[in-house]
Amino acid sequence: MPLSEAVKDVVDPTALDYVIAAETSHIEITPRSLKSEDTFAVFDAHGDAAPELGGNLGLFHRDTRHLSKLFLSFCNVRPLLLSSTVREDNATFTCDMTNPHLAARDGSADLQHSLIHLRRQRFLFGAACHDCLTLHNFDVAPRDIEIAFDFSADFADLFEVRGARRARKGEFHAPRVAQDSVALAYTGLDGRTRRTVLQFEPRPSELSGERALYRIALGPGETLGLYIEISCEARDGGRSARQAFRSALHSARARLRERNARAAVATSSNQYFNDGLHRAASDLAILVTDTPEGAYPYAGVPWFSTVFGRDALITAFQTLWMDPTIARGVLLHLAANQAKDFDAVADAEPGKILHEVRYGEMAELGEVPFRRYYGSVDSTPLFVMLAASYFERTGDVETVRALWSSLKAALDWIAVHGDRDGDGFVEYHRQTDEGLANQGWKDSHDSISHEDGSLAKGPIALVEVQAYVYAAWLGAARLARALGLDREAAAHEARAGVLRDRFDAAFFDAGLGTYVLALDGEKRPCRVRSSNAGHALFTGVARPERAGRVVEALMSTASFSGWGVRTLSAESARYNPMSYHNGSVWPHDNSLIAMGFARYGFKAEALRIFEGLFRASISFDLRRLPELFCGFPRARNLGPVSYPVACAPQAWASAAPFALMQAALGLGFDVGRGRVTFDRPSLPDFLDELVIRHISLRDGVLDLKILRAGASAAFSVLSRVGDVGLIVEKP
Repeated sequence: MPLSEAVKDVVDPTALDYVIAAETSHIEITPRSLKSEDTFAVFDAHGDAAPELGGNLGLFHRDTRHLSKLFLSFCNVRPLLLSSTVREDNATFTCDMTNPHLAARDGSADLQHSLIHLRRQRFLFGAACHDCLTLHNFDVAPRDIEIAFDFSADFADLFEVRGARRARKGEFHAPRVAQDSVALAYTGLDGRTRRTVLQFEPRPSELSGERALYRIALGPGETLGLYIEISCEARDGGRSARQAFRSALHSARARLRERNARAAVATSSNQYFNDGLHRAASDLAILVTDTPEGAYPYAGVPWFSTVFGRDALITAFQTLWMDPTIARGVLLHLAANQAKDFDAVADAEPGKILHEVRYGEMAELGEVPFRRYYGSVDSTPLFVMLAASYFERTGDVETVRALWSSLKAALDWIAVHGDRDGDGFVEYHRQTDEGLANQGWKDSHDSISHEDGSLAKGPIALVEVQAYVYAAWLGAARLARALGLDREAAAHEARAGVLRDRFDAAFFDAGLGTYVLALDGEKRPCRVRSSNAGHALFTGVARPERAGRVVEALMSTASFSGWGVRTLSAESARYNPMSYHNGSVWPHDNSLIAMGFARYGFKAEALRIFEGLFRASISFDLRRLPELFCGFPRARNLGPVSYPVACAPQAWASAAPFALMQAALGLGFDVGRGRVTFDRPSLPDFLDELVIRHISLRDGVLDLKILRAGASAAFSVLSRVGDVGLIVEKP
């Protein structure tokens, strides 16, 4: 159903910018995130969710909040928090609590504080949240206590949670209460009934449609466990909540171990760096979701826990050296969902690669256009780029052959529908008012502007998109040649050469000292210094004589905050270090820039970015790099400033450290000769030693130790399996 008709009375049209309202800062509530396949959860540090604790908390499944409230109380008060953390492998969230001082009731003795220990352990698996609360009495006397779980489900669509307002909702059904379970249900305007089932063990003393109450007599030194299974889908009967907890925990940990086992593993002489790497690898493991076509990294928790084209493609680039199975899964899944027809509401055109998929009620009704949405201008060239890079990494010609028809369709879109006016550049312009106004990776409504701050009007040709297109044509030429299609290969190479010349003439601004951000609909340059220019170095479209100027501009004090390169220079009219895209620092963006610096030989500058992001990561919760953080200048004895609603974990932020390692080491692969290559390798000052294990190439595996040696690095082979060698090119 198009938004322009019947849905206008359901959704507040003022809420259609798809912005994420920052009414509550993540920093204030110290959120704890978990994810398993299409289910994720966000709780506060106590493990609770309730509207007054933060609007984004709860248990979500396929873009619907299946549990909006889960609040634990101890004798009618909130327990005191002792500690709260997520395991290093992201398998479980654990918090320790104790009782506050409680005055005597009914003639009994006061309960002094810290006599009852509560440990709450939680994880997700199989579209369910499994919870175990363990109570232990450290008092020398028995204690009668009450434990209550208050719960409810608002079945809000994710876009409602993000701030969209709806005039009408579906029907909430009365709770179905049994002796040890409660079923909550809602039938949406889309006709679909969504259910949440809570099962308790042991059976509560009292159970209603919104509360489970336990009256417990706990002897001295006695321990008792309370189990809750919260299922977002109907599950097989016959298992208790306790059995489900134990079985699912074993399966969840086994799945994470299996995913981590596929990838290369790095450890170093710096424990802070090791902590960050382990967390990043674990975050990638939980964000990767199994699709019929293979492994696919969902973009991030909480707002983007679904298929995104651009995010997954870039994540696959960042992790290609360590785990090429991610790239293969991304390519095959996006090929299977490539646009075949024209659909203005979905911004779809034949050959275009997917931007976003949503499963919630609002998407099903067309209240938001993202049910299957193609409004990204860069996913299609990135798709071709990744296919070429995957082939260079693996030599997997069979996958290339399987993808070839999709790759040709993508190239046709670039040449025909992407180049709207035939000037050789790819532009974007939404086809309806409901689509995204900006369709590059900086997709905020105000992210593309002129030097006076006025917003650019489309169709808009972004600097990084032309860089991706250049790499796509060159990559397609390499793939065509591998398939024996020499004539097509030559044609693609010629297109790339023409584009490079046009790009240099239209986008490089000598007065600005870098590439302009974009060309607007009238082909006027957006003379703004932005991080986007660094992507021209990442793809190689920049002429060598331009590279030094671009690096100088990006590393100036106006652009480099000390933690990383800002999305927009501080000299720009729209600069705001607290904005989403106009002055913030994005780890994934910086990792691609660093790879571009290294490509053109600017290793020292690449290492400065590496060092800045590493130092920033130390200050963030769980050593986890968030989606973005504020672009305030780095100051002595102060950490980076957090962005209030940044996703954490976010796939391409988690992958950034691995891309930065690749940039520093110049790590590459020569599949034909069976060699792992290192081009002018170096290590940042905070790493004296780096060990990388399980670098795979064809049927071989290599383990290496790398020592920092001034501006270079020394290598030793720890282990070698199969016919795989090593080539190190020193400066």
